[in-house]
Amino acid sequence: MAAERRAEVTWKGELFTGSGTITSVGSGAFGPLDVTWPSRAETSDGRTSPEELIAAAHASCYCMALSNGLTKAGTPPTELRASATVTFVPGTGITSSALTVVGVVAGIDEAAFIAAAEAAKDGCPVSGALKGNVELSVQASLA
Repeated sequence: MAAERRAEVTWKGELFTGSGTITSVGSGAFGPLDVTWPSRAETSDGRTSPEELIAAAHASCYCMALSNGLTKAGTPPTELRASATVTFVPGTGITSSALTVVGVVAGIDEAAFIAAAEAAKDGCPVSGALKGNVELSVQASLA
């Protein structure tokens, strides 16, 4: 069964001086969140950006994919700490998403963890949505 997720946004004004609000998400997990061009291309000043939301989606999706891969290999993780840094270049767009992950995983060596981390980067659904459009990378290590 397909899962659909929803978000609602209101934008007022033109791009560079206007502002928007992510008014709600279907789950009710967050909102309202302010968004502006400066929060996207300059400093956040307490506001979010589409790229920050993509980074959150990528890091969480990646952790889920890596957890699943490690579990299927017989080495379920105790903990995975991941971050994603999404780069936005005005006039060009999103150019990269760089993942970093540190894992606590019993019964696995560093090389096997790095291999699992690379496989998860390629198998994560958010990576799949970005692949071919932006550069994807991962740095992985065991705690």
